[in-house]
Amino acid sequence: MTQQSTNNLLMIRPVAFGFNAQTAGSNAFQKQGSDQQAVQQKAVQEFDGFVNVLRDNGVNVTVISDTAEPHTPDSIFPNNWVSFHDNGDIFLYPMQAQNRRLERREDIIRQLEEKFKANHVIDLSRFEANNEFLEGTGSMVLDRENKIAYACLSPRTHAEVLKAFCDYTGYKAVTFDAFDQNGQAIYHTNVLMAIGSKFAVICLDSIINSIEKESVINSIRSAGKEIVAITFDQMNHFAGNMLEVRNDKGETLVVMSQAAFASLTAEQKTALEKYGKLVYADINTIETNGGGSARCMMAEVHLGVRD
Repeated sequence: MTQQSTNNLLMIRPVAFGFNAQTAGSNAFQKQGSDQQAVQQKAVQEFDGFVNVLRDNGVNVTVISDTAEPHTPDSIFPNNWVSFHDNGDIFLYPMQAQNRRLERREDIIRQLEEKFKANHVIDLSRFEANNEFLEGTGSMVLDRENKIAYACLSPRTHAEVLKAFCDYTGYKAVTFDAFDQNGQAIYHTNVLMAIGSKFAVICLDSIINSIEKESVINSIRSAGKEIVAITFDQMNHFAGNMLEVRNDKGETLVVMSQAAFASLTAEQKTALEKYGKLVYADINTIETNGGGSARCMMAEVHLGVRD
């Protein structure tokens, strides 16, 4: 049976992390730090600290370093260009920013194939020719057990590519429009919601259309999950950007950034702690300059492990 969470993660250690001007137009979470060299040094410290926190909690993390050339300032967020599924499928995704397309590296797939069982690589990047994009598990938040793909449509999340993904996988798409407190379209679904085995964290205020909101709520509840609603302010502190993972004992962890954890109320923490241990790390520089958080840094490897 398909499980929602895995004990195996892929993370990419940055060599030239920084503010990406090519993505800033659609990502309201990005803010440029003044000294980009210091940003890279701090980002590496935060990355290594985060990996240590995960490993200390019994999570198996495969770390692969980015390459200096070509320059890929967002390579620390691999969940946008690749996803791994328990039937052995690997999906590659069409990316909006030109410099993010360079993150798709065949050598990373080959390295993982030494350790994990892979069958097919399904490359959706051809949609870039039509300016149609689907940025992996940033664009889609997957309920893997119930085969539902939640997606807020945006310049980076196109219905046609989503349909192609669903046709390949048998997933059902639940789509909606979502906006931040300033009325700007939210660029990735995983900023406003996270799905665990038994819970869903979601900023319901961002879904303005009442019919779409009702549809999302009904879908989550029908799957037997408790809704933990977050505010715009909590979403802006990346509280929607969590990920459920498992450790080597099969225990559930709910992973997030320190900023996300600090933004939660006592009641919300109690609600989530019913479903797993809350694990967090300080990744403030990465969040500020990259406009992504903990979930974006972890590509879940649902492939079977080789004997």
